[in-house]
Amino acid sequence: MSTTPTDTPYTGRATRPRLLHGLNWLVVRQHRAALLSLLGATVLGSIWLVYERSRMKDFMESAGAGGMLENFDSEGVNLVISVLGALPLLLAVFIGAPLIAGDQEQGTAQLVTTQSVSRLRWVAAKVAWVYGAALVTGVVLSAVFTWWWKPDHLVFPYDWSSGSIFDNTGPVLPALCLFLTAAGITIGTLVRRLLPAMATTLFFSWAAGVFWDEMIVNLAPTRTLVYPLNADLPARLDSSREVDRWIGSADGQLYGWGLCAEPTEKASNDCIEKHGIVNNVHEYLGFDQMPAMQWTGAGILLAGTVVLTAFVLWRVSRRPL
Repeated sequence: MSTTPTDTPYTGRATRPRLLHGLNWLVVRQHRAALLSLLGATVLGSIWLVYERSRMKDFMESAGAGGMLENFDSEGVNLVISVLGALPLLLAVFIGAPLIAGDQEQGTAQLVTTQSVSRLRWVAAKVAWVYGAALVTGVVLSAVFTWWWKPDHLVFPYDWSSGSIFDNTGPVLPALCLFLTAAGITIGTLVRRLLPAMATTLFFSWAAGVFWDEMIVNLAPTRTLVYPLNADLPARLDSSREVDRWIGSADGQLYGWGLCAEPTEKASNDCIEKHGIVNNVHEYLGFDQMPAMQWTGAGILLAGTVVLTAFVLWRVSRRPL
């Protein structure tokens, strides 16, 4: 009779099944601090947004119907908007840039890729987990902030077309999170050193933010409204984003808005009569265009994310890390 053991020795402890196995377990284990930080930011950030919304609602109810926010302590609102606006940059600098650059600098990349896992598969797993976490954080915080802002947008202390609102509501915030994270990963892959990669990512994120703010007005076709020179501002312009303004003659000739801004009323009237000015002409973007503008912008950012991710995967499959 053979004495060779054929069964696993009994240790007295039940083996707990793992939710994750193999490469996914390794990636989550390696980046558990970053992933848990994002989870905590999502939960605590949502609670904070709900609290600030209730604080604003209480003030508006105490101020009565139509109460404005001039006397509201908006320090909390300003802080919320600043933190939300900084979220994509923080993801890029502290999660995206170190994702591969840190492993390259510390030698982890060489260690992992000498095992049975290919470079492409390893990097793809890391990128997928980071993108998933960034997307969840961006979607949840954007949804909660939109739920707060949208019903009270008329009394909110920021215009809808400003980056403070446009970038932090709807699909734009998660798209920005993904794009700048992808940019950080790409820069880290190319630079290969942690601190230079983080510094370069910080500069790139700032430059991208400046460019994005200028690009917002180009995400939808502008509209033009013509109304009499001395008439009150039409109601449809109350929630609009002014792009440009002119004064015009009866034959359709447009002049700069300050053409007849003379020092005296008589001189101004003489200028108006000389040029036959009869109309104000406003070029603007309407509040109802905001959803289409946001989805267009998000589509551009997501396309950029796809391009950067494809480049990273192509590079790691071609060159050793």
